[in-house]
Amino acid sequence: MLWHHLPAISNTSAVRERKSKGYLLIATSGGLNQQRNGITDAVVVARILNATLVVPELDHQSFWKDDSDFANIFDMNWFITYLAKDITIVKRVPDKVMRSMEKPPYTMRVPRKSEPEYYLDQVLPILSRRRVLQLTKFDYRLANNLDDELQKLRCRVNYHALRFTKPIRELGQRLVMRMRKMASRYIAVHLRFESDMLAFSGCYFGGGEKERRELGEIRKRWTTLPDLSHDGERKRGKCPLTPHEVGLMLRALGFTNDTYLYVASGEIYGGDETMQPLRDVFPNIYTKEMLAQKEELKPFLPFSSRLAAIDYIVCDESNVFVTNNNGNMAKILAGRRRYMGHKRTIRPNAKKLSALFMSRHEMDWDTFASKVKACQRGFMGEPDEMRPGRGEFHEYPSTCVCEKPFMDDLSQDGFRPPKLAANNVTVNGGGNEESVRKRSGRMAST
Repeated sequence: MLWHHLPAISNTSAVRERKSKGYLLIATSGGLNQQRNGITDAVVVARILNATLVVPELDHQSFWKDDSDFANIFDMNWFITYLAKDITIVKRVPDKVMRSMEKPPYTMRVPRKSEPEYYLDQVLPILSRRRVLQLTKFDYRLANNLDDELQKLRCRVNYHALRFTKPIRELGQRLVMRMRKMASRYIAVHLRFESDMLAFSGCYFGGGEKERRELGEIRKRWTTLPDLSHDGERKRGKCPLTPHEVGLMLRALGFTNDTYLYVASGEIYGGDETMQPLRDVFPNIYTKEMLAQKEELKPFLPFSSRLAAIDYIVCDESNVFVTNNNGNMAKILAGRRRYMGHKRTIRPNAKKLSALFMSRHEMDWDTFASKVKACQRGFMGEPDEMRPGRGEFHEYPSTCVCEKPFMDDLSQDGFRPPKLAANNVTVNGGGNEESVRKRSGRMAST
């Protein structure tokens, strides 16, 4: 079945520079995937304002301290060319425009999730008057629900225009090939368990006074964060699963211990000691550091966002993508996998699982596994798991997705994990298999 790119927004092509309302500068915020969302929305805002977009500036001040620029991570010329029919993008404000300005570019921060009307009423007049305008800390500054044409533009940006640089793409694909050489199918686990993530969550993970002291010091970096109850956050499902809990969840869902796992993560808090319980239940664990030769990885090592981009590729190519959190990469990759033909994403129902993990020693394994499966209903990446128009758009890009017939081998019981037939990735399902004939795919036309 062939797919076609979404058509450009109708009515007019991109506004040429001489007819635009001015130049829009964007300063993104956060890590790779938070910035990816900001870049996507920056294009849409430029379209709303009839502005010329200057290639967005990446965040060099966040926790990750990565000084990569746009062109170090994304294929800039591809980005500009692919969107040429939607908006005009330039690499910098022309010198003659800068020289003609009486004042420096006006800088402002818009409220989070602002409607298009806000940009037209509050931002456009300033842009028209000053000619060059910078929007700072640009993350989640555009409303989730927009009209269909603007949503489709989001999809063109996120899933087509934002292509990684050739060196990142090539290394990412080499790692995919090395995983497939060992096992034709594999699971990718995005394990957000770095110290900053844990400190920000306000959760406690059993590390005693040492953990409380270390994470407490890191949490002080965010002066606006409230004091939280550790137990309260866990009961509300706000705590990421530990590596051990991820292993227990996957085994309970039926994945056998000869399954091959690719783990995407930064520096895991607690190191090997934290990871060992996961290795005990899934010994075939690999990371980019294990798969890549030292010389291959060396150019990327000082740059956390480029390393995250490599993980992004290997996770995207996996047969099953599993997350221990509901962060930016988890959501954006889940959306991409829905858009690209519905590749399965399993996300933990942390609110229900947290109580179950705490009481697991009070029941036998079969009972525990049955309860995990029950908890995970609606969190196993089914095509119809979220009604169109609900949820965050970059996680559920329903406007850009249509129903297509497909065959997916699923087990008989209600939790429906994939039954992967390859030797190294299997699910113990038992009973008869049933087929579901709904699948998400890219919208062929509108």
